[in-house]
Amino acid sequence: MVWVKHQILEKSSVLLLVAILLVVVIGGIVEIAPLFWLSSTIEKVEGMRPYTPLELAGRDIYIREGCYVCHSQMIRSLRDEVERYGHYSLAAESMYDHPFQWGSKRTGPDLARVGGKYSDEWHVRHLTDPRAVVPESVMPGYPWLARRELDYKDIADRLATLREEGVPYTDEEIADAKADLERQVDPNAEGLKDFLARYPKAQVRQFDGDPRYISELDAVIAYLQMLGTLVNFATFDAAGPNLR
Repeated sequence: MVWVKHQILEKSSVLLLVAILLVVVIGGIVEIAPLFWLSSTIEKVEGMRPYTPLELAGRDIYIREGCYVCHSQMIRSLRDEVERYGHYSLAAESMYDHPFQWGSKRTGPDLARVGGKYSDEWHVRHLTDPRAVVPESVMPGYPWLARRELDYKDIADRLATLREEGVPYTDEEIADAKADLERQVDPNAEGLKDFLARYPKAQVRQFDGDPRYISELDAVIAYLQMLGTLVNFATFDAAGPNLR
């Protein structure tokens, strides 16, 4: 009986098309409809926060210089990737990225866990002359980053724009954006305690080693040194206890 009914569908292209469309519609409703009752499809993970103004400025330069073309920021849950780069990437780690930096090519290594892997001095040399620290590197040098003073007069506007996109910057963080950017390169700055309360785990120091001015290199290194450091994977449990 089942075979006979199946033959009816096979012999009639119209009925087969209708049956296919019916299956696709039902499957689509089952997959899509529940999303309308969810406020977010991304689980919040303890430790994640928006970028500091300096990190955000560094990320903008990272995008401007096309670093995403050769470096991904997405570790897949494959054994070889996890063993090489570290814990697989979480959706929450990209929740404040506009646009995200997952990438589609790895001419260079993945950078999702590069924070703290190398010293600031290593990054200064690598960004200035990559082959000075990695002889086989094909990466171009970016020596001008150290010579260019960072332009951050519109940093508050950048934070305000991202808030429109859903990044939870507060009025206080937007108002203090310029001051917070300057605080991150000055360990003796006033208001540092409040800054660290707003941005937990933010690293504060002169990243490029040159105290004369805040350079684009300061911003890029601050951004790179933050990547992958916000979530404590020693205590992270994908089953749920670390989620809030």
